[in-house]
Amino acid sequence: MSKSAYIKLVKGSKQSEITLEETKNLMLYYQEMTSYTGQQLDWDYQEAAFPYEMEEREQEGIHYLLLTGKNRQHYNYLMIGTGQEKETGPHYIQIVLPDRATHGDKAKANEYAKFLAKQLQAELHLFNDRIMYFNERKG
Repeated sequence: MSKSAYIKLVKGSKQSEITLEETKNLMLYYQEMTSYTGQQLDWDYQEAAFPYEMEEREQEGIHYLLLTGKNRQHYNYLMIGTGQEKETGPHYIQIVLPDRATHGDKAKANEYAKFLAKQLQAELHLFNDRIMYFNERKG
């Protein structure tokens, strides 16, 4: 059974809405950052940090990012999409761990979810139903 993590744009987040294109740009930024880290370490860290090919897909009118593992022994794939809870609810990014996800996929999905939540100062609902807050919450 597939599982999902949600990065919710709540009050206090950097922005109130998110598009798939903006999400893709954040993932490209992640790859760029890890590439620079690798250059500093003289090691191909970017390949270890982002072991996927990323492409935009569409199915039944729903657009999403498909991350396909380059090393299928350790990584199968992840899916990332955007949406909104009901009409007036918060916008969110959803990261889906499909049925055939590996332990590597789950680790990377958690890493990417935390990165996105931190970048957007959002509320992160993890795969295990725990919640992490990356925004200022005023009481």
